[in-house]
Amino acid sequence: MGSAQMVTVFGAYGHTGRFVVEELRRRGFVPVLAGRDAKQLEEMAATTGFEARPATVDDPAGLDRALDGAAAVINAAGPFAHTAAPVIEAALRAGVPYVDVAAEIEANADTFAHFADRARDAGAVVVPAMAFYGALGDLLATAAMGDLTSADEAHVAYALNNWHPTEGTRKAGAVSRERRGGGRVVFSEGRLRYRHDAPVTTEWDFPQPVGRKEVIAEFTMADVVTLPSHLDIPEVRTYMTVGAARDVVAPDSPAPVAAGPDGRSDQTFVIDVVVRSGDTERRAVARGNDIYAVTAPLAVEAVDRILTGRTRTTGVASAGRLFDAADFLRALEAHIDVELPS
Repeated sequence: MGSAQMVTVFGAYGHTGRFVVEELRRRGFVPVLAGRDAKQLEEMAATTGFEARPATVDDPAGLDRALDGAAAVINAAGPFAHTAAPVIEAALRAGVPYVDVAAEIEANADTFAHFADRARDAGAVVVPAMAFYGALGDLLATAAMGDLTSADEAHVAYALNNWHPTEGTRKAGAVSRERRGGGRVVFSEGRLRYRHDAPVTTEWDFPQPVGRKEVIAEFTMADVVTLPSHLDIPEVRTYMTVGAARDVVAPDSPAPVAAGPDGRSDQTFVIDVVVRSGDTERRAVARGNDIYAVTAPLAVEAVDRILTGRTRTTGVASAGRLFDAADFLRALEAHIDVELPS
């Protein structure tokens, strides 16, 4: 794994970017530190020994230099409404795979809409939302589907004991709210829809150790883009525990704080995915620690599989479409506990 191949990380000095850089190093890759803030990059280069290549999204030549000699690029710099398209363009010019960790619904939808034809025609691989939100739910739902060719509905329920947002999460949320004009987005009757009514609260029976919790229904995350991009499911609904939903929008919520030497916080999560087709119901569950930290092994495993040819298609593709979902999830057993249908 890795074989000392260089992988450019755009946004390397950010909270999630640092986890990605460390995971690349651990897997035998050579991270190239890229991003908009030259000072932060140089400081990170001094402590890690990796090369810093400052670049901004409005400077194509700078992005080209950042990707020069790299085998792939991971974009960890939000808001992705601003960064995804320029970095994808640079990846297409360089002829290397692109992976991002975007949780922004509209940014992910834009990637599918604007780059599907070009990436497919170029034989390129572009993977949006290769992160806790977007990829993990998609992989779980795909594994739960198994031999089903379609389903009536999919439910992705998140139980977080807290959600202390990073600066990047706050900025991305602000951009998304502005794009929606203060509304909210849902996936119903086979398409994204915008609504301006208030979401309702309900209860969800999570697997142990969480149990029954109050959740906000239609607390919509990137799963409403990734799942329907390749699964025949007209209704995709996501849920979030009320406490975590309040944390992420509260102006006084603290940023994540490391609870140990690996930088992970003490945040815990359970993702409960239920797929229903007629009278058939299938469930897949993932448990773990720190939604930002767990994004790193998701993104790096994706890069490793792309570079070693363990993929199912080219073009713009979500995790569940591109990879063997069950096998991918089993490869993450050092980072998450997974329960899949037998």
